[in-house]
Amino acid sequence: MSGTDDDHAHRSLFAGLRIVSLLTLVSRVLGLLRDTGMAVLFGNGAVLDAFSVAFRLPNLARRIFGEGALTSAFLPIFVREMEQSGKESAWRLASAVLLLLAMLLAGIVFAVELLLWLAVSVFDLTDNAELLVGLTAVMLPYLLLICLAAQISAVLHALGHFTLPALLPAFLNIVWLSTVWLVAPRFASPTTQIYVIAVSIPLAGCLQLLLQCPVLWRFGFRPGGGLRHRPREWIESVRDPLREIRRAVLPILIGISVGQFNSVLDSFIAWGLAAPEGGAAAVISLRPLESGTASALYLGQRMYQFPLGVFGIALGTVLFPLLARHAERDQLQKLRDDLTLGLRLVSCVGLPASAGLVLLARPLTELLFQYGEFNSHDADQTSAMTAVYGCGVWIYCSILLLNRGFYAVGDQRTPMIIGCRTLLINLVLNLTLIWLIGGVGLAVGTVAASAIQLWLIMRSFENRLGKLNRTALMATTLRSIPATVLMCAACLATLTVLPAGEDFTHRLLRVSMSIAASVAVYAGVARLLGMNELWMLLKPGSVTTD
Repeated sequence: MSGTDDDHAHRSLFAGLRIVSLLTLVSRVLGLLRDTGMAVLFGNGAVLDAFSVAFRLPNLARRIFGEGALTSAFLPIFVREMEQSGKESAWRLASAVLLLLAMLLAGIVFAVELLLWLAVSVFDLTDNAELLVGLTAVMLPYLLLICLAAQISAVLHALGHFTLPALLPAFLNIVWLSTVWLVAPRFASPTTQIYVIAVSIPLAGCLQLLLQCPVLWRFGFRPGGGLRHRPREWIESVRDPLREIRRAVLPILIGISVGQFNSVLDSFIAWGLAAPEGGAAAVISLRPLESGTASALYLGQRMYQFPLGVFGIALGTVLFPLLARHAERDQLQKLRDDLTLGLRLVSCVGLPASAGLVLLARPLTELLFQYGEFNSHDADQTSAMTAVYGCGVWIYCSILLLNRGFYAVGDQRTPMIIGCRTLLINLVLNLTLIWLIGGVGLAVGTVAASAIQLWLIMRSFENRLGKLNRTALMATTLRSIPATVLMCAACLATLTVLPAGEDFTHRLLRVSMSIAASVAVYAGVARLLGMNELWMLLKPGSVTTD
């Protein structure tokens, strides 16, 4: 690409990032309101624990099959088909992938539903286990719907359309939030309430899938690329690209899902090793975790995923197609430069986001969750998880980008191998730390394992694809650190001046004033230090990537 083309690509990158970040912010706010409603309705306890674990399964499949492995394997090959063979070939590939994905996931959903039915019919399950199985069965069809919706989103991303895909989580949160606040409270039993909420999840999945179809059609998509043949012949016409995708999916699946497996593993450990409420001392001694640990873990992860989704995942979403085009054109220097730019953006946004989440963990927990059945002890559990996970926001963002760099050049094995090592490290840390520091050890183990993963993947990337621009990356980091320190001082001063209160208005004022002071100080210091990356994000047309 020429210099003009590069400037246009970067302007498009930042424009897309602003759109996706804004829409993701709206969705995350709705998600926090939704989680607040769940906490108020159920508190940290067995019912919310069962729902949190049950929702992990379809949500894990969405992130792995829909937004993770398949998307990462599919997008570079779709871009290549579009550039080398034209739109009709690309549409045939998209049609074949959607068809095969629908068949595979429908089979998985049917098989798992059958196993769940057999579990209830054959085994004498405890009330908690029966609730977990029942909620899983109700929400499992969401797996099929959201994975198809996410695959359509990947096609739209490759075409440079990010708006509607970024709105999809908002549709889920609107349906879920409406059910939590308007429908579930009409029922007296907590069990009935949680099942009503579970039913709303696949209904939202239908909405997420159907709303994208007209947009895809307007872009020119036709099933089979316009071929008037049976689906079998669509598949035959793109057999070679499909074979490439199939070979790439498994290693990407393993590599990209490590973080998700870690989260699910943490949840099952928290659920399985939690002492029952009011249980006997002998049982408690064999189960070192408190009841409600799984819920606190889930809410803590939701909190750190707020900045991760608003910025980290948004950045990875809009940067990945650009990296794939660089790789397709054998422009590895441009790929390294744009990946360095992404890491510089992580440094200037991820570091203060991590620090802010640590400092505001307790005030945010009180503001969002400490009402109704969610008491002060529940807030202690959740804020501790949030603070620990918050330390790793910049780590998770960096890993996500570096993985995308590998996938863009067709290297799926390296992230997979590093991910497997990290999974084992996390498991060992989890099973060690929970006996030493309790439930928060699950979060500490995950963050520590992720830090090791980042170091390994950075070293491997530079050995495989050449050095990143460490001088530029270090310059951004050295500007971000003092700005973050002064931001923390402003945040702590504001929290001290405005002591904690009991009512919502007081809590909202305390959090919002702390955030406003932090952002103002960070932006002011960043400007004085010449941190141009921040203005690339905020000011349209301001693009200086040197």
